[in-house]
Amino acid sequence: MNFSFDLLANDGMARAGLLHTAHGDVPTPTFMAVGTAGTVKAMTADAVRATGAKIVLGNTYHLMLRPTAERVARLGGLHKMMDWPGPILTDSGGFQVMSLAKLRKLDESGVTFRSHIDGAAYHLTPERSIEIQHLLDSTITMVLDECTKFPATEVEAAASMRLSTRWAKRSRDAFIPRPGYGQFGIVQGSVYPDLRAESAAALGELDFEGYAIGGLAVGEGQEMMFSVLDVTTPLLPAAKPRYLMGVGTPDDLLGAVARGVDMFDCVMPTRAGRTARAFTSRGIFNLRNAKFQDDARPLDEGCPCLACTRHGRAYLHHLFRCEEMLGPMLLTAHNLTYYQSLMIGARAAILAGAYEDYGAATREGWRRGAET
Repeated sequence: MNFSFDLLANDGMARAGLLHTAHGDVPTPTFMAVGTAGTVKAMTADAVRATGAKIVLGNTYHLMLRPTAERVARLGGLHKMMDWPGPILTDSGGFQVMSLAKLRKLDESGVTFRSHIDGAAYHLTPERSIEIQHLLDSTITMVLDECTKFPATEVEAAASMRLSTRWAKRSRDAFIPRPGYGQFGIVQGSVYPDLRAESAAALGELDFEGYAIGGLAVGEGQEMMFSVLDVTTPLLPAAKPRYLMGVGTPDDLLGAVARGVDMFDCVMPTRAGRTARAFTSRGIFNLRNAKFQDDARPLDEGCPCLACTRHGRAYLHHLFRCEEMLGPMLLTAHNLTYYQSLMIGARAAILAGAYEDYGAATREGWRRGAET
């Protein structure tokens, strides 16, 4: 099995495809549930599968600290350990080092940092990041990059992007090709079109199996994010998957699909589920709100998840008011199911040549729900 991507349909810039990997096929557009430390929070593997998820995400930074990549390898790899035989994409750890680690120091060789857990010192290089992901048996390996801060001057963004480009070359050299496995480069350049173009061109020469767009959803706002996508996605190879990292809200996903993105990940649906916020076809509900205490209706009519088919809004409200762990479990499952349903609907609409209508109808549902 070769790692490959079949582009099945275009509707404007929106794309429907099929990603082939050693661990199974993934219809696109797709949303990847975030299983940072080898688990999607509050979810069993069976529960994640029930949402419709075909691929999940793990993280190099967290897994290298606990339980260590070497231990995961001895236990048979991340697929076996977390009971997920399907594809797994692993983030390189770069973003978490910048956001979580203590006393970090960046130089040409990599980044030296102290663990946010116990203060132990580590040195993460492009080569070590790729080695860790190999030990984890990641289906899709990400290159080590620096996630450019926002805001950044053009000079700062250029220096950061060019360092990431040099690290990408080292990451590519360190990657061990295997049938059905792939490595993605990460386009950087902040909000500057010329830098995004330079990054995309340099990474294109390295012929990665796929391409990610990094450095967005870091405070620039949706309008600016979409403008960056408008200039960036056309620069990426049409025959390879495109992954927008760390995004986002349902509306972000709809807009990014319209601009040619195939893959997404974000902690938003799981984090929201743990804090009583539900994404629905009628907008966002806060289940702690007292207006739900006598509301016996399903959370979202037509949703196939357990929260919607077995329980009413009043029960979910009760669980959160009583701080019962079942509340976050049910609402996390619902939110992930909603995100998967959103992507399944988007794919069907693209194949039917009706994506613009799909987006408009979905947004109208959110707007009308907010008025009731």
